[in-house]
Amino acid sequence: MSSTYGDKVKISVFGESHGNGIGVVIDGLPAGVKIDMDKVLVQMARRAPGKDKTATPRLEKDFPKVLSGMLDNTLTGAPLCAVIENTNTRSGDYGNLLSCPRPGHSDYAAFVKYNASNDIRGGGHFSGRLTAPIVFAGAVCRQILEQKGIKIAAHISSIGSVCDEQFNPVEIEDKLIEKLNLSSFALIDDSAEQKMRDEVEKARTSLDSVGGTIECAITGIDAGVGDPMFDGVEGVIAKAVFGVPAIKGVEFGKGFELAKMRGSQSNDPFRYKDGKVVTETNNMGGILGGITNGMPVIFRAAVKPTPSISQKQKTVDLQKKENAELEIHGRHDPCIVPRAVPVIEAVAALAIINMMD
Repeated sequence: MSSTYGDKVKISVFGESHGNGIGVVIDGLPAGVKIDMDKVLVQMARRAPGKDKTATPRLEKDFPKVLSGMLDNTLTGAPLCAVIENTNTRSGDYGNLLSCPRPGHSDYAAFVKYNASNDIRGGGHFSGRLTAPIVFAGAVCRQILEQKGIKIAAHISSIGSVCDEQFNPVEIEDKLIEKLNLSSFALIDDSAEQKMRDEVEKARTSLDSVGGTIECAITGIDAGVGDPMFDGVEGVIAKAVFGVPAIKGVEFGKGFELAKMRGSQSNDPFRYKDGKVVTETNNMGGILGGITNGMPVIFRAAVKPTPSISQKQKTVDLQKKENAELEIHGRHDPCIVPRAVPVIEAVAALAIINMMD
């Protein structure tokens, strides 16, 4: 198993959900950059569990202990390593999963691939818990990007059938980016929050879960970034996004809606604005031919419902080799979408920093 990503700035994620700790090593960061750790901790807190009814009650502080690569909050150029302790595990909740894989989880696939040696507790290395060190890495990288004028923000685009307003694809104000970057329930239109919470609560009281979508925008990128064919902007971002557990779809710009349009509708007309080439619309999500065109890069990620639900589910008993019924114990999110927002921002930062000269 190799949980690494990136070429210029490479991250390697380690640990398991119920192990002693989780963490990340980041290679390739520039020396001399001052990192605001308070801002890093804000992002960690946005992702952390145990603080909202939409999330698992498992309470973890998610405080990253930096072991190397930083001195007096300044990057030294050496590999940056951070560890986050696991302090609130209940591994006994997972005893019945050793032979009965959970529907919708990696249990069976990992059982086959790793010859039944995979750590099943809390999902092991496949758990959403492993997104905590990814958020740390992304929070560091986005501060480096901000010094280049590149900013990243995401919001809950939908939960179930309830939708938020979408980004203005042509112009995204810094004020909105700042608001979303500080929010634990990130929305453009705050009036959608209660309806979304009601949707989550209906799922939770039905012993069920609900999914949704996250929309992410990256501003301040000049035209000309990207290396087609197979290292184009869409491909590099998608690879990072699909490394996040529970992500099952990614679309850029209008995405699948483009399939219903004619070229006269989908094409983004060019024009000059203040001496700069811009497009009047942004159906392509700021990317043409795998290369940025100077407009905001916009993509959406589909998040599946949390597979660990309290209803009884059909499965198999791998030891007895017979059909079985499974009742899952433990603490799980009825909806992971709100906590996944800073994770999507983080992987977007990792993708972009790997495409910069």
